[in-house]
Amino acid sequence: MFKLKKQSKKSNSRLGVLSTAHGSIDTPFFMPIATKAAIKSMTVQEVKDLGAQIILSNTYHNYLKPGVDIIKKFGNLHNFMDSDLPLLTDSGGYQVFSLANLRKIKGDDIEFQSHIDGSKHILNPKKVVDIQVTLGSDIMMVLDECVGLPSTKKKATEALERTTRWAKISLEYKNKLNKKSADIKKQLMFAIVQGADFKDLRLRSAEELTAMEFDGFAVGGLAVGEPTKTMYQVLDYTVPALPEDKPRYLMGVGYPENIVEAVKRGIDMFDCVIPTREARHGKLYVRRKKGLGDGFYETINITNARFANDKTLLANGRFGKYSLAYMHHLFKTQETLGTRLATMNNISFYLDLMSDIRKAIKVRG
Repeated sequence: MFKLKKQSKKSNSRLGVLSTAHGSIDTPFFMPIATKAAIKSMTVQEVKDLGAQIILSNTYHNYLKPGVDIIKKFGNLHNFMDSDLPLLTDSGGYQVFSLANLRKIKGDDIEFQSHIDGSKHILNPKKVVDIQVTLGSDIMMVLDECVGLPSTKKKATEALERTTRWAKISLEYKNKLNKKSADIKKQLMFAIVQGADFKDLRLRSAEELTAMEFDGFAVGGLAVGEPTKTMYQVLDYTVPALPEDKPRYLMGVGYPENIVEAVKRGIDMFDCVIPTREARHGKLYVRRKKGLGDGFYETINITNARFANDKTLLANGRFGKYSLAYMHHLFKTQETLGTRLATMNNISFYLDLMSDIRKAIKVRG
């Protein structure tokens, strides 16, 4: 399922290949976000043409709309959104965190109100697995509880214990389903390490989860308000506690420099809304020099007046002869083409970044 091809001698960065039911993926990699079964303003084929190897979608949002009954009619989420790329679905655990005012946790059930229409629903570890079976995810994430930072140790401990219990329930249930379906057996399942920024809790979480036979392990509960330095510190002591022969996924991260630093610490997988979200606000990612050191990129706000007469081509003409002046015009006149081109620019930047990282590990170690 996961083959480690090269381990750097200069850092903990590594090259590998992750095999899924819909194809193999070179690691480290970045997953463009298709939260509601769609990448903002782009088709799956378009992001694939830019170099995407896998995309991410959201269990919580797809459960609410279009709903599992509709997806069942199409066979799976791949068919529904016309995608032949591997697909990872997160569990909805982050929504449990971010929509805290709409939910209550009772035992192993999460009772919540839909943010769409206020209707009441229940999620639990087994139901989340069932939903992801319907979605046909190549990689399904177990339900976990994420806490914001800073957190009290008591709260972080309670969330850790709940996350471990839910992981055990999810894995045992998935193993039962595997016996009933070859397709379900092909779906990979990852656990999620929690523990806030407490070293002993992170190591405890990693120890408890790696004692179970998951296909990969994620580090969750970061990029939720903590300083960047804290994120790196957590990775420094958490990643070495994860198996070398299984993929490591840092959830929800992040800015380009965060990705570079996390790869150096041994992370293989990334996702983040940054490239698509910031594109919608006219923030473009631009490569400024070769290499991955300080200042290798910058961001520009295309709505700034200084771009009104700029003849520089967007992405060096990769998407057509669209000048920054034209992009400025599109955003000022609120034409949707501006958002689409900005999204293409930012996603291609992130995918190119991962390609450059893989090349650097291969060549320089």
